[in-house]
Amino acid sequence: MQEYPYQEDRDELDDLLRQYEELRSGKASSFLEEDAYERIIDHYDDKSDLNKALEVAETGLEYFPFSSQLLIKKADLLLATRHYNEALEVLEHAELYDSSDINLYILKTDAYLALDQQEKAVVLLQEALLLFEGEERLELLFELADVYDDYEEFDKVFDCLRLILEQEPNNEEALYKICFWTDFTGRNEESIRLHLSIIEDFPYNELAWFNLGAAYQGLKLYEKAIDAYQYAVVIDEKFDYAYRNMGDAYIRLRKYKEAIDCLEKVLELTRPEEVIYEAIGHCYHRLNKYAQARFHYRKASHMNQEDSKLYYKIALTYINERQWESAIKQLETAMRIQRNVPEFYLAMGECHVQMENFKEAINCFSIVVRNRSKNIAGWEALIRCLYKAEYYGEAANQCLAAMAATENKAVFYFYYSACLFAEGRSKEALLQLENGMEKAPKLLKKFIELNPSSLQNNQIVDLLARYKKSHKI
Repeated sequence: MQEYPYQEDRDELDDLLRQYEELRSGKASSFLEEDAYERIIDHYDDKSDLNKALEVAETGLEYFPFSSQLLIKKADLLLATRHYNEALEVLEHAELYDSSDINLYILKTDAYLALDQQEKAVVLLQEALLLFEGEERLELLFELADVYDDYEEFDKVFDCLRLILEQEPNNEEALYKICFWTDFTGRNEESIRLHLSIIEDFPYNELAWFNLGAAYQGLKLYEKAIDAYQYAVVIDEKFDYAYRNMGDAYIRLRKYKEAIDCLEKVLELTRPEEVIYEAIGHCYHRLNKYAQARFHYRKASHMNQEDSKLYYKIALTYINERQWESAIKQLETAMRIQRNVPEFYLAMGECHVQMENFKEAINCFSIVVRNRSKNIAGWEALIRCLYKAEYYGEAANQCLAAMAATENKAVFYFYYSACLFAEGRSKEALLQLENGMEKAPKLLKKFIELNPSSLQNNQIVDLLARYKKSHKI
């Protein structure tokens, strides 16, 4: 038994290198075998001394001009040094001596791609697929998939991976890749059929179960997706991506408690990630457990202090608890990170409205409508704020501006009517209310929310009664 095989290999290589240098300098009449040249080439290639490796290859070919292996190694080095056309010539030469070496086709493919000749690469690999079987055919299919990827023929990438899995259903590389390409190409139905077939023969293939779940999820069949992921985690209880996707599926089904369980399992199995903490925070937020939501949003923000939306989400939890000042502090942090985000200013404005800081609120809502003039929510917030602050004339003017900016959205007729009533302009107000009712009667609630006491106004009650009678409501 050899105790130091590495040292013996090293000594043998040193001896070969010495013999080669003596041969090159003419100091000795020693002779090196073909495989010795191959080994010396690999040595210099590993050291990234490509010029020296190429020199060795050319020297070897002086002694073994019909060696397809030395020709292939020379072509590989020419590719590495960007001599693509010369590499193709060498490969053509090598093919005369041995056309059954798969490296010929792989290196030719690399040369064609480098020369931006993808079509030649595709034809070459398709022809080669007819010549090889087993592992070599799989290698060519992977190569062809990469060519199609480079050529942006993405459906054909999927086709190659499907062929690989039909030949070798447990091929991990293909299983990992086809999951991505299924989502990218949207070929979920085909993926479901393929993976059901694999599972039928290999029921303990957790990757096949995972891919099946991902394909169901791509079709929004979340219950079926969860079933598939559960099989995957039964087979591999540390399959963190299955728990992650299962958590997302539960969120889509609004099953937030189950989602939290899955996402917490992800945190147990892998390095904590901002997106997982944020997703857990979202679930608690939806469950109205605002303190726990904040806790997880803060965890996420500690991992990425430049993500403004996390501070915004923290602010929303405070708003839900009517803690306006705390919400404002979080929103100010969000705004320092990212300015002019309409949602931030809408939330900030709402906090100021609730605290009756109307000037600050008006300023916030004005920024929203300036930056996003077609945004209905911004105009609504500004008009409601002006109305609540009893700036009825300005509120009416903003209603007209909102109509112009939003192509006369019906809601602003109701707001305009409310503002006119508040100013005592009843005739105009009734006309605008009638216009609103003709456009979108369901939005009457917006009018009432602005001034609930309006239902005590006989003119308004009469108008609504006439409308109901004429429209047989």
